[in-house]
Amino acid sequence: MCALAGGDEPVARNREWLAEREILAVNLIGSPGAGKTTLLERTIRALSGYVPLSVVEGDRAELFGAERIRATGARVIQVDTGAGDLDAPLLATALRRLDPARRSVVFAETAVDLVRPAPVELGEQSRVVVMSITEGPAKPAACPPMFAAADVVLLNKTDLLPFVDFDLARFEESMAGVNRDATVLAVSATRGDGLAGWYGWLRSRHGRSVLSS
Repeated sequence: MCALAGGDEPVARNREWLAEREILAVNLIGSPGAGKTTLLERTIRALSGYVPLSVVEGDRAELFGAERIRATGARVIQVDTGAGDLDAPLLATALRRLDPARRSVVFAETAVDLVRPAPVELGEQSRVVVMSITEGPAKPAACPPMFAAADVVLLNKTDLLPFVDFDLARFEESMAGVNRDATVLAVSATRGDGLAGWYGWLRSRHGRSVLSS
């Protein structure tokens, strides 16, 4: 794993705050257009009866994503990160405004250019990278720090495979060269393909988080 940016003290405070409330925080990272918001919409609707879900939108000044999340009935806070990214102090402020339910799941959605030294650590328990097949099969090798720090990689927009020149074997090779421990799931957030595996991973991770708190 690569070293993560974020600052130790704010990160530790967020971890403690979340642990006290037995909340699972998932940092959902991906390039603009990778399908993160569509994925969240489906996830919220599928799991709302299982566990309360809420979202911190760190997608800079973009309000459309927050409006789409709010339409699902989930609680959402929009954070204007200015020219930067969502970081631990900004997340701390957002969490206190959001006031998520005990034993719930909070997603921090952040649109970033995956070509950067390392993801910003927020104090989350899990980090998920959403990658569209339109980004090409060699993306993990081209952006190793982001993929090396991922617990899960969701290869999204697989419904476009018949229309896009994407070599799945090359992607798997690229991913294996960066992070062999990450769970890799091929999904279509628009059509729903493969999302049962994502929901299962999330339920399992949430259960472990609650039991370990």
